[in-house]
Amino acid sequence: MPTKKAKYHFNNQTLSYEKIERSWKKIVLQSLGFLCAALVVGVVFLGFAYKFIDSPKEKLLRFEIEGLKQNYEEIVQRSKQIENVLNDLQKRDDNVYRVVFGAEPLSKSLRDAGLGGSDRYATLDKYDNEELMKKTATLCDELGIKMAVQSKSYDEIAKMVTNKEAMLSSIPAIQPVSNVDLTRIASGFGYRIDPIYKTAKMHSGLDFAAPIGTPIYATGDGVIELTEFSSRGYGNHVVVNHGYGYATLYGHMSRLATTQGQKVKRGDVIGYVGSSGKSTGPHLHYEVIKDGTKIDPINFFHNDLSPEQYDKMLIISSQQNQSFD
Repeated sequence: MPTKKAKYHFNNQTLSYEKIERSWKKIVLQSLGFLCAALVVGVVFLGFAYKFIDSPKEKLLRFEIEGLKQNYEEIVQRSKQIENVLNDLQKRDDNVYRVVFGAEPLSKSLRDAGLGGSDRYATLDKYDNEELMKKTATLCDELGIKMAVQSKSYDEIAKMVTNKEAMLSSIPAIQPVSNVDLTRIASGFGYRIDPIYKTAKMHSGLDFAAPIGTPIYATGDGVIELTEFSSRGYGNHVVVNHGYGYATLYGHMSRLATTQGQKVKRGDVIGYVGSSGKSTGPHLHYEVIKDGTKIDPINFFHNDLSPEQYDKMLIISSQQNQSFD
C-alpha cells in the first residue's frame, strides 16, 4: 500500500530542506476554512441564479402568465364589443319595442344594478395577479347582470307580442257614433264654456251632437264595468273597461243596451244618444281614461280616419266653444 508522500520546505536560515509537520488542529482549521469558503461561494451563486436565472418551472409559469395577460386583453376587447351591442339592444328596447307596446322603459338604476359588497372578490387576494383577476371577474359579472336584465325585459316584451292582437282590439280606436262627414263633434277636450254656469271649465271629453236614439258603439273590446241611471251629471251612462289601463265613458244616454259585467266587442251597440243628466241638448259625451287619467279622445280614432280627416277633426275639436254638459 503506497504511503503518503512527505512534504518539505527550504529553510533559508539553515540552508536545508526540512520536513513539514502538520498537527491535527491545523488540518481541521484548514478544512473548516475551505468548507466555509465553498459555502459562501455556493450561497452567492445560488442567490445570483435565483434572481437572474429562471428554473424550468419558473420559465413555464412566466410563459403561462404572459399568455393569460394576452388572453385578458382579448377578453377586454371582446367584452367592449359585447357591451356596445348590449347598449344598442337596450336603446332599442326602451325607445322602440316598449314604446310600441305602451310599456315604461326600464330605469337606469335597474339596468346599471351594482354587484354589491366590497369583499366579493376577497378570495383572489392571495394570488400574485389579484388585480388582473379581479378586473376580469368584475367585467364578466357586470356583463352577466346586464344581459340577465335585458333577457328579462325581452321575456316581458314576448308576452306583450303574444297579447298584441288582444291589446289592439281592446284599445279605443273608432268614433262612438257614426260620423262619416265629421259634422257631429260639437265640443272638444279642454277648457270650454259651461252651458249652465257660463264659466270656463275643464271639459274632459268630446261631445257628439246627434238625434235621440242614435246608436252608440263600444270603441274597443272590453267588459261593461258600470251602468248607471241618473238625472244628474253624466245622466244615464256606461263605463267600459278595455284592460291595459284603458276605459271609456259614454254619457247622457236615452237608454242602455248592455248590462254590467257584459263582454262587448268593438262596434257593438251599447246604448243610444239622449239628453239625460246635466245636458242642454241631445248628444253623447265620450271620454277616454288611461290609468285613471282622462285624456283627449281625439287621438283614438285611427281606425276611422285618414290623415286628412284627422287633421280636420283636430281643427273642429280645438274650437273654443260652449260644451253641451
